[in-house]
Amino acid sequence: MTRFATRLMNIEELADYLRIQRQTIYNWLNQGKIAGIKVGGVWRFDRKDVDDWLNSRRRSTRTGDK
Repeated sequence: MTRFATRLMNIEELADYLRIQRQTIYNWLNQGKIAGIKVGGVWRFDRKDVDDWLNSRRRSTRTGDK
């Protein structure tokens, strides 16, 4: 298995990782709030992209709080 493949998560794994409901992820996908790729009809999410997305949201939240 390649390094890239080990970084990919499905909806269930992402929901567990973020500790949120799967429906929230589907909502975010429909709203364009989170990026994913569909492989063979199954959504996949790159863990590095998710971590980068989380970090960018944390920084913007801190900036907005000042």
